[in-house]
Amino acid sequence: MTWPPLRAELQGVEPYGAPQLDVPVCLNVNENPYPPSAKVVADIATAVAEAASSLNRYPDREFTELREGLAAYLNTAGAGVDQGGGITADQVWAANGSNEVMLQLLQAFGGPGRTAVSFAPTYSMYPEYARNAMTGWVAGRRHEDFTFDLDHARDLIAEHRPSVVLLPSPNNPTGTALPHDVIGTLCELVAGIDGVVVIDEAYAEFRREGTPSALALLPEHRNLVVSRTMSKAFALAGARLGYLAAAPEICDALRVVRLPYHLSAVTQATASAALRHADELLGKVALLRAERDRTVDWLRAQGHEVADSDANFCLFGRFSDRHAVWQGLLDHGVLIRETGPDGWLRVSIGTAEEMAAFRDALTEVTR
Repeated sequence: MTWPPLRAELQGVEPYGAPQLDVPVCLNVNENPYPPSAKVVADIATAVAEAASSLNRYPDREFTELREGLAAYLNTAGAGVDQGGGITADQVWAANGSNEVMLQLLQAFGGPGRTAVSFAPTYSMYPEYARNAMTGWVAGRRHEDFTFDLDHARDLIAEHRPSVVLLPSPNNPTGTALPHDVIGTLCELVAGIDGVVVIDEAYAEFRREGTPSALALLPEHRNLVVSRTMSKAFALAGARLGYLAAAPEICDALRVVRLPYHLSAVTQATASAALRHADELLGKVALLRAERDRTVDWLRAQGHEVADSDANFCLFGRFSDRHAVWQGLLDHGVLIRETGPDGWLRVSIGTAEEMAAFRDALTEVTR
């Protein structure tokens, strides 16, 4: 007997987590480097103080005001729906970070005897969500350049008949986005086996001009789920608010598995206040896009391979010993992420000053 008596598949497993180190330049977890302004902070503080006056009562279990605010935001061009969208509050669900959104989806539509599928390289937490929801996990592959291999996907879906397909777009860790025809085809393939397709758009606001959002496909596919977060573009990683848009029936299903009153009054107040300042909070997105494009161009000019990125990070390589490069950067006070396929590293996009420090350090390390 081992103690504590963990489930067999959890024994010996290390908990997920990127390094949290005190370094001058932290570019490893795709955070927005620009904090909320004093005006936004003051409005959030006022909203939280108001919520605190009734903390003896449970919060609104249906988080109605927040769902209405999120729906209104998703119907703006900045969110990715250029023609009004028509997304309503009953199509929106929220939880404590998109991590909890994904876990709830797998609890509702996965489970024993069912399978979830993604295509590597993909977000490293997906198999952990599946494991925690006791759902089988199958990882297919992408093309060598990280674009999506639709023929391979057809074969894998036919073989494993997944109840859930999980795909980030832009993809983490590569930054590549999925075209609409791929998403539509996947929805049609999975609809035939009563499955759902989850497009994880955590980095959607950073898309390059002309890269579409899956939100526009919601009216065409009742089995499509589009997940978002306020952690990245909204600069609210510490608030822990993720959300999705889908058919009302999917949102209703998630009510079955959610914990009672899962969104605190403080979380709801914080997110609703932030939405009132969406234009300001998203105001740095254009700067980060431009800095990303400059970083991609510079890395390629230095002879590195770089994946096309629609996110606020870049995957670059290839290194015979990527850990040595990662450590060398850390020794220069720059923390990036050792993730993705072997030989590749990922750098989040920071301020102009932080990216200059990254360039200087990488030049020294790879000299």
